[in-house]
Amino acid sequence: MANHQSALKRIRQTEVRRLHNRYYTKTMRNAVRKFRLLTEKSEAVEGLPKLYTMIDKLAKRNMIHKNKAGNLKSKITKYANSLS
Repeated sequence: MANHQSALKRIRQTEVRRLHNRYYTKTMRNAVRKFRLLTEKSEAVEGLPKLYTMIDKLAKRNMIHKNKAGNLKSKITKYANSLS
């Protein structure tokens, strides 16, 4: 167990941040899953910018790697374009 007050505070902070990050990454993953279930092109084109911003924010805050963000965006764009 930690002996210093600052170490105890650090433990509390990291736990809060971990839960916060976990919530946002899970939300993004669920949004991508829902997007991949869409069958209408109009819905997909409408939802694409929201998903882009969500992914970009996670990459900016280092919750996901920037290359993963790019790969995700590429894949969902391909999927949206493939819909008829």
